[in-house]
Amino acid sequence: MKHEQAGCCRSRRALLAGTGAVGVAALAGCATYGQPTAAPPAAPPAGTAGAADPSGTSGADPSGTATPGDDGADAGPPALATLADIPVGGGAIFADAGVVVTQPTDGIIKAYSATCTHQGCTVTSVSDGTIVCACHNSVFDIADGSVRSGPAGAPLPAANVTVDGDAIRLA
Repeated sequence: MKHEQAGCCRSRRALLAGTGAVGVAALAGCATYGQPTAAPPAAPPAGTAGAADPSGTSGADPSGTATPGDDGADAGPPALATLADIPVGGGAIFADAGVVVTQPTDGIIKAYSATCTHQGCTVTSVSDGTIVCACHNSVFDIADGSVRSGPAGAPLPAANVTVDGDAIRLA
């Protein structure tokens, strides 16, 4: 009988050990919930444009404002949107392209990475002058990508776009 009792204890220990292992695996799976599977887009190199102003001429100035060309010779990549698609005071998220495009004031187009700087979730909405990441409620300003409220501690990096006529394209 003593031998049977020892077997019982070994089974109980094995059961407890197995239950603990399952718990650890479940917690490990939860630790990555809400995080993107793809790497976020790289930040643009220093000195490149992060916004487009459809009222100017071709080129970029030191402030980082890009302006469209008027020759139309090279259409470049397909358009993300048209100017009419981006509401004044709002914007649109292009998750497949990894960017959010905004129009803080009439005729000024800005673009930022759509990847939240807090934990890498894709931002979820643009309205009332803000870009919101619903994963942890970080809020960014549409005019400059700065953090309005955290937990994000860094602004959204600028993305390069151009405006060609009324077409907004990745640069």
